Amino acid sequence: MDLRTTRVLGIIARVALLLSGTAAEEVCDSALVSNLPPSSFRSSSQLSSSHAPGFAKLNRRDGAGGWSPLSSDRYQWLEVDLGERTKITAVATQGRYGSSDWLTSYQLMFSDTGHNWKQYRQEDSIGSFPGNSNADSVVQYKLQQPAVARFLRLVPLDWNPTGRIGLRLEAYGCPYTSDMVSFDGSSSLTYWPGPAPRRGSKPVVSLKFKTMRNSGTLLQAEGQDGLELSLELDRGKLQLLLRDVTSSSSEPRPLTSLGSLLDDQHWHHVVLRQKNSQLNFTVDKHTKTVETPEVFNLWDIKLLTVGAPQDPAGPGKNFQGCLENLVYNGVNLTELAKTNDEQVDINGNVTFSCAEPVSVAVTFPGPHSFLQLPWTAPSSSAGMSIAFQFRTWNKAGLLLTFDLPQQGGEVWLYLIDARLHLQIQKGGRVLLDLSAGSALNDGQWHMVDLTSRRGRLTVSVDKQKGGVAQASPSFPVMGSHQIFFGSKGCATENRSQECRNPHNAFQGCMRLLALDNQLVDLIMVQQRLLGNYSQLQIDVCGIIDRCSPSHCEHDGLCSQTWTVFHCNCSDSGYSGATCHSAVYEQSCEAYKHSGNTSGYFYIDVDGSGPIKPQLVYCNMTDDNTWMVVQHNNTELTKVRPSAGENQQLVYFDYMSEEEQLAAIIHQSEHCQQELSYHCRKSRLLNTQEGSPFSWWLGGPGLGRVQTYWGGAHPGSQQCACGLQGDCVDPQLYCNCDADRLEWSEDSGLISHKDSLPVRSLVLGDVWRPGSEAAYRVGSLQCHGDKNFWNAAFFDKETSYLHFPTFHGELSADVSFFFKTTASFGVFLENLGIKDFIRIELSSSTQVVFSFDVGNGPLEVRVDSSYPLNDDRWHRVRAERNVKEASLRLDDLPVSTQEAPADGHIHLQLNSQLFIGGTASRQRGFRGCIRSLQLNGITLDLEERAKITPGVRPGCPGHCSSYGSLCQNQGRCVERARGFHCDCSQSAYTGVFCHTEVSADFKSGTSVGYTFKEPDELSRNGSDPPSSIHSDPILRGEKVSLSFRTTQSPALLLHVSSHSTEYLALLINRHDELELRYKLDSSRDADVLRSSVRGVANGLLHTVAIRRSADSVSVQIDDNAREDFNLSSAEELSSLKSLVLGRVQSPDDLDPDLARLGSLGFTGCLSVVQFNSIAPLKAALLHPDTSPVVVLGPLVRSNCGSSASANPYSAENTHHLSDQSGSVGSGQPLVNAMKTDSALIGGVIAVVIFVIVTVFAITARFLYRRKETYRSREVKAGKQEDSQDFRYSNQTDGQNVSGENSKEFFM
Repeated sequence: MDLRTTRVLGIIARVALLLSGTAAEEVCDSALVSNLPPSSFRSSSQLSSSHAPGFAKLNRRDGAGGWSPLSSDRYQWLEVDLGERTKITAVATQGRYGSSDWLTSYQLMFSDTGHNWKQYRQEDSIGSFPGNSNADSVVQYKLQQPAVARFLRLVPLDWNPTGRIGLRLEAYGCPYTSDMVSFDGSSSLTYWPGPAPRRGSKPVVSLKFKTMRNSGTLLQAEGQDGLELSLELDRGKLQLLLRDVTSSSSEPRPLTSLGSLLDDQHWHHVVLRQKNSQLNFTVDKHTKTVETPEVFNLWDIKLLTVGAPQDPAGPGKNFQGCLENLVYNGVNLTELAKTNDEQVDINGNVTFSCAEPVSVAVTFPGPHSFLQLPWTAPSSSAGMSIAFQFRTWNKAGLLLTFDLPQQGGEVWLYLIDARLHLQIQKGGRVLLDLSAGSALNDGQWHMVDLTSRRGRLTVSVDKQKGGVAQASPSFPVMGSHQIFFGSKGCATENRSQECRNPHNAFQGCMRLLALDNQLVDLIMVQQRLLGNYSQLQIDVCGIIDRCSPSHCEHDGLCSQTWTVFHCNCSDSGYSGATCHSAVYEQSCEAYKHSGNTSGYFYIDVDGSGPIKPQLVYCNMTDDNTWMVVQHNNTELTKVRPSAGENQQLVYFDYMSEEEQLAAIIHQSEHCQQELSYHCRKSRLLNTQEGSPFSWWLGGPGLGRVQTYWGGAHPGSQQCACGLQGDCVDPQLYCNCDADRLEWSEDSGLISHKDSLPVRSLVLGDVWRPGSEAAYRVGSLQCHGDKNFWNAAFFDKETSYLHFPTFHGELSADVSFFFKTTASFGVFLENLGIKDFIRIELSSSTQVVFSFDVGNGPLEVRVDSSYPLNDDRWHRVRAERNVKEASLRLDDLPVSTQEAPADGHIHLQLNSQLFIGGTASRQRGFRGCIRSLQLNGITLDLEERAKITPGVRPGCPGHCSSYGSLCQNQGRCVERARGFHCDCSQSAYTGVFCHTEVSADFKSGTSVGYTFKEPDELSRNGSDPPSSIHSDPILRGEKVSLSFRTTQSPALLLHVSSHSTEYLALLINRHDELELRYKLDSSRDADVLRSSVRGVANGLLHTVAIRRSADSVSVQIDDNAREDFNLSSAEELSSLKSLVLGRVQSPDDLDPDLARLGSLGFTGCLSVVQFNSIAPLKAALLHPDTSPVVVLGPLVRSNCGSSASANPYSAENTHHLSDQSGSVGSGQPLVNAMKTDSALIGGVIAVVIFVIVTVFAITARFLYRRKETYRSREVKAGKQEDSQDFRYSNQTDGQNVSGENSKEFFM
């Protein structure tokens, strides 16, 4: 856009504002340069008098048509003096008229004094501006943040390679007025506000300041209530502090800090704006919000002190520097002070101008930057001294070096590990080594003094405050004719040994360089009148704090060097270059589909969003995957009313925070919480017409009052029995409302999500004589992840879904699953004017993540060795942040692409977000996309697909991807949302058919399985085979089991037929495994003995037997398979029964087998499988529906294996452990506790939980088994429940609930 067009558009905009009557700020775009005299222009050099800087005015043809320097290099500059401080809003450039000379990129710098320049940066990172492409066109750049300065300097970076530097320019803006006040370090202003004004607007304090000191108190505001808010500069950062001045011992409480490197002698803008108890604190462009006590209000200030603390003995230091436009709630305090207003007191030397000290700094930006200065050594009696100040972020770097001509040695002063080291070397041998200071890479200015006098060598840091080191060398330390700062300068053609630097070059700033107490004139150096230099920036300190504000998210710790920053994500629960991506899965459902089993897991419900990870228990033993969130008391607890109170209030404290609970409930398909009340003469809800005696609060925050009970509907003021119509009193709606002397109970599940979780109980009818009551609120349990299965199917290349624009300016992560049979397709695309982001399947083996944030298109690719169009689910995770872009496909290695150094960092999009296609409707994706999340927010593909042609909600077919999780002959069964492992044909159980079914046998234990009769089979021929029912006619066998015993000999398994054929597996007297087959009644049994000895050694052994016709193979543990041949290949037909343990009717057996069978088996058997049946599993898990008879004691155990038979206590329970590295999906419980004591406590809690739960379940199992035996053997009557029950009186204890409330009655 040329200048004329810009002006026309500006005029049109002003007219439009006038016509509309809209109040607007004054338009600030007047030309600032065109009317300036030639004396207002300066430059580093000029090619000739006709190329002077005064000719560098936009669209002028005077002289040679613009400015050109004598030589074209990066040390040239053009400077404009605007005459006074001016608000600058835009800059325009143009090449030299009628030439091939123009700039292609440049830097902008601003200054108030003509010294101490400040580089203008876009987006806090871009240090360069785009220039011209020819000599005549005008390129204008509007500054994102207007600059206020008197001097403008333009530094060429690149130019037309076939020409030279040529420039005409213009700046746009408007006049700037301000009121200044200066403090000398001992002066201050005190302001007493009058009566509080009408509060029609928010109270505001605003000011600008500039200083060279890194510490000092800017202002203190004392409220009427004795609270004092202070704004203090501490080590270059602004701190907001709150203190109680009524207490002499009160220490200031830090509220927050903001900004960095604020002691750079440049103006910084500060605003304090209060709304209720929230205080917005702004420094320059960055704002933080803090909470203040409600009694403190900026309207009710009693006293405002500026420039010095009220208490001279206090910890704060006086401010030394300048303030500008100091305004308190619309009152210009500087103006009041100028007019000697009675509300303002001036203390000390306060002036109403800003006297700025001239301090010329030099920046060493790169590894080849150096400064060479001449140095005439003084006489040996006078000694030698070097002084300077430096600031840097680097831990290492060479500060200076010079030769010792008399000794032929060298002096090196350098940083290593952020400490200052002085080393004198000669011929590679170290003659002297001193060190001083520490943590000198903190970005602060540090003063270094190096002196050598009277044989004493001293090096000190910060006038000895930071450390001092001394030595008395045996030789004089005197300088040579020159000294190097930053690195030892070398001409490009001179790479000799003596020119090489043994230390890294210094990167940072230096100032106040003095040799033998004489300050070095760096302006003369800049003009090439003194010394020599290379790749330096003189009269500017270019240090940048890349950690303020920090780009490290989720409390990641930021550290930096001169060029880059680094995020330490340890213990944050997030990973990546900026700690953006979540380490943990978002739900128990996701952990399950990564192959995990029940246990404690960290979940991150919103992925990369602001909600922190939380520890929950994932119960995967059911068809549904339950997420369990505990609170402080899940036990049945007796109500103990307090004296003088008619109500009992009980509060529940959950392990998860409020926002975590809300997110869990929202994203789950179903949530529930048990609520029970046990009563004896204690009414609960009264009648529907009357006021309830008790109620509870549930839902978000503190909860809302709920007057229904577990199992009923919200608002019904009923219990479950009232809904079902079976209350003990038909006229009432709760059992407890019958007010009986017998114990009653009202229990049920709260499943209305808006009422969850239960926050507190208010129990009313508990104080009457004879009243007794107990309550129980179970843990919050949720299942179903709505986000994880949210899917859409795209059946056409031209079909797509569209959503609002994706906003991921600084950090953007995208994750989803896809499956397809197509070889290409765009998953996602969002466009801006120039920026864009796109993820696509570029081929059947490649996924590409491409984007542009203004630095040109970048791509990250991941290539797969397997086809991606295999109609199986594949996971894609892409992230782009200010440091890098990364792409992860399934579990393949992550691919990364670093962001350009000092490039654009903001991703600016404005179009709709396209899913499954593009705006051009080309290369659309055909297949399924599931669980699509952008920055932790799930897009509802299903809802959008319902109203979009060519796209269908949902996507079946999960077993092709997750079927491998079903183990041990488990069969994957499809579901609309997920899959299920059918373990009916497996000897194992559990969510993935992975849990061993084991039992301890005593000598009297017998498990008998009866096969179906042939005629019964013919009647039920449609019944499928399973682990419970099996075909009794066998043409081959597959037998597998595990055992542990010390008994020898012992019969492990016996299979008999209705004739004399049988199969027996036993341990003989030699501790060998022996297999006997009798397939022909006319022949003796075949005896097959394994060569593996010592199987009755008390260890767990696994046996696998396979027979086909007359060939038999046996494998024990990891030993080699043994093959045998039988004397007969007959079928084992007409099967009768299979027995584990003691054989109750041994008469039909061979005599030696009968003897073994009568002895029984003592030990443990596990995962017994005979073809398709699992007799031990049938006996333990399905005793009432399977053809199995159990005699004697049979106790479920784990046979000493790692998997536990108890699904809640030890089935793959994930123990608490420290994180030793990055953790991907599916890794349970990393860094569960942050301290050793917490870790030990957590482990103890888990161990106690395991022991108690195992004991309780085992006792209950034995009790039930005892009843089972009794019912089968003696048909005894069922024992009645006792009316007494045990209570927990620890209302604040942390307990894990049982799964059945009825177990409280024993």
